[in-house]
Amino acid sequence: MDARFTAEQAEIRRTLRDLLRKRCGPEELRAAVDTPAGHDPALWTALATHLGLPGLALPEAHGGAGCTVTELALACEETGRALAPSPLLATAVLAAPLLLALGTGAQRDALLPRIAGGGLTAALAVPGPALATALALTGHDPGGAWAGGGRAGGVQARRADGVWRLYGQVDQVLDGHSADLLLVAAHAGGFARSRVLLFLVDAGAAGLTRVRRTALDATRPQARIELREVKAELLGRDGDDGPGALARAGDGAAACLAAEAVGAAERMLERTVEYVGRREQFGRPIGSFQAVKHRLADVHVQVQAARSAAYYAAWAAARGEAAGGLALAQALDALRRAAAEGVQLHGGIGFTWEHEAHLYVKRAAGDALLFGPVHRLRAHAADAAHVFEEAG
Repeated sequence: MDARFTAEQAEIRRTLRDLLRKRCGPEELRAAVDTPAGHDPALWTALATHLGLPGLALPEAHGGAGCTVTELALACEETGRALAPSPLLATAVLAAPLLLALGTGAQRDALLPRIAGGGLTAALAVPGPALATALALTGHDPGGAWAGGGRAGGVQARRADGVWRLYGQVDQVLDGHSADLLLVAAHAGGFARSRVLLFLVDAGAAGLTRVRRTALDATRPQARIELREVKAELLGRDGDDGPGALARAGDGAAACLAAEAVGAAERMLERTVEYVGRREQFGRPIGSFQAVKHRLADVHVQVQAARSAAYYAAWAAARGEAAGGLALAQALDALRRAAAEGVQLHGGIGFTWEHEAHLYVKRAAGDALLFGPVHRLRAHAADAAHVFEEAG
């Protein structure tokens, strides 16, 4: 592995950081999360249309840049620094790889160029609080029992007269209220011939209801979607391995999420170091006290270790190797520690609603709820590597 950035990768980071510094400061962030969409459409246009972020990891044949997960992870690191609310995670990290892996030639040609160009956003709807399991981050269930098991609950798919229709509800869909296209995981075939398939549902489909929910982390908008005999298009072909495609996409998603968490942790650490350098107690900056130095040094070491793990996971994902789960666990730990120390060392102001520190705390907690928790990420990685099995 060559850990040096290429000129192109360095330019992605520099350009994106400069843009977000100008367009996604604290005031702009607060204004964006209070909009109905939960993000600034003008900023998304700049990120998607002008910089081409959704198409970074898509092939050139489908309108993308032909890069790898590594470049997408670097972009996520910069959006994580700013906690920038945008459809990037839902569209480019979760939905686009599934369209690329399972879609028919016609579906790819129709959808991927629009995603790459920023004209189409998408969201992945997985029934129940099972997104981490579906992505094989905290467990592996090739049968897709997380989708309802063909019994009550989840989303059921029924085919009649050559038309697929979906019935059910999904409670936690990232950007589900604003996405133009939904990828819905549903059970088909009843209990005896149960199988999980992925379906494409247009945002304007009859019988579809979408409601934005109040989320712990407002920078990660979530929605509840209800499907009442909604007409849907099968993604790929009946018989394709939907759970397998989700599991394969999970490692790349984990690498991008890890990079995003590292960016947020680094920014929180920078803000804290800046603050303790100017806040005075007993006639001197509190950053000069040894106890404060030690605490921040520990956070710095943890953040750098998490960055190395995230970069390796992105590099490995581009080569078909799995390291995303462990990297995500380390990055979420680093973000939690950086956010907690930041609140503590900011003193009274760090506990207020007006200060941005609480947003980083909520990002750490929200990601752990959606994609973790950390101990389950590590336990699954250990099981997959047969760490605790006795040698036979």
